[in-house]
Amino acid sequence: MKELFPLKQVMGFVSSLVLTGVALLVLLEGISFAVGMTILLITAFVQAFLQLMVFMHARESEDKDLILSNVYYGVFIAVVTVFGSLLALIWGYM
Repeated sequence: MKELFPLKQVMGFVSSLVLTGVALLVLLEGISFAVGMTILLITAFVQAFLQLMVFMHARESEDKDLILSNVYYGVFIAVVTVFGSLLALIWGYM
C-alpha cells in the first residue's frame, strides 16, 4: 500500500500551501517594501520550481537534462530582459 500513496505529491502540495501562507503573511503584516518583495520573490521562485519538479514531472522523463536546461535558459532570458529593461528605462543607462 505504501507504493500506491503519492507521498511526493502530497508533500509538494503541503509545501505549496506553506509557501502561499508565507506570502499571505507578508501581505498582512506591515513589513517594509524591500523585505516584503524579497520574501515574495524567493517564495515565488521556490514554489515555481517545486511545481515544475513535483507536479509537471520534469525529472522523470528520459530527456530530463534537456528540459532542465531549457528551464534554466528561460529563467536566464527572463532575468536579462527584466534587468535590461530596468537598466535602460528606469536607471537611464543606454
